[in-house]
Amino acid sequence: MAQWAVIIPADRWATERLFHHDTLTVAGLAGVKPAPGDEVLLLAGEDTPLLVGLGIVAAQEASRRGAHGIPEVDVAYTRRSFDAPVPADGLTFDDAVAEVDAELFRTLAAKLGGDGDKQTWLVSLDLPIEAATPAEAVRQFWSYVLELGPAELPTFVSPSGDELAMQAFVLGEEANLDPEEDEED
Repeated sequence: MAQWAVIIPADRWATERLFHHDTLTVAGLAGVKPAPGDEVLLLAGEDTPLLVGLGIVAAQEASRRGAHGIPEVDVAYTRRSFDAPVPADGLTFDDAVAEVDAELFRTLAAKLGGDGDKQTWLVSLDLPIEAATPAEAVRQFWSYVLELGPAELPTFVSPSGDELAMQAFVLGEEANLDPEEDEED
């Protein structure tokens, strides 16, 4: 079994931070062939990559190619630490996918947090919608969500039972929505 490091492209990293996915498709495997069961360090950021997760190469067809004929492979997440990434000290490579020494892999993987104790969160998105019927209001709600999406709609989250700790998030990042605080700055 081999170990690999993969830099998640910036546009894909933005999507990974916004939506929960079980797997990550890695394309552009020029000359490398990760095999099912191989372990993967998942990194974000091209200048100074940070370790954001661990994965394992999923079983699939041996020579699968993506939409543009580029070789690709699916990596199933085994651990994520998107909100507390760690430096990928000691990793150097020229391509977005590179084989990694087993000892360095274990050292970096041991530093990665994530997947701690889970708790229940209340997540909400409230939109004032004028409509003739409740069903029409729901249709308009989903249209707004699809049209505006996470870039424009703030989502509110708080630990269950502690609603006063509510925080707003936009594009997966905590956001200050208090206009009075903006004026003071």
